[in-house]
Amino acid sequence: MSKPMTKTQLVAAVAEAMGSDKKTAGAALDAVASVVAREVAAGGAVTLPGLGKVACKARPERQVRNPATGETMTKPADKQVKFAIAKALKDVVNG
Repeated sequence: MSKPMTKTQLVAAVAEAMGSDKKTAGAALDAVASVVAREVAAGGAVTLPGLGKVACKARPERQVRNPATGETMTKPADKQVKFAIAKALKDVVNG
């Protein structure tokens, strides 16, 4: 399996695809990430066409077990970010 693409590599690839410079592509990438983070943190969801949907799911308080000691303890309620893969992306990967 190959290494994941770094942000620098992603910015360069986006700049090439846009026919733009790296500074503009980096700013666009940062803006998209900021908007997605803000919306998901507020409890909303964001659909990225062709990629999938990012959403925040609330998890209730629950009992968990410490694997080292076997002790059962209560974990407070929290939120979890979920990413659902779009069918279009699955088709590209598997096709």
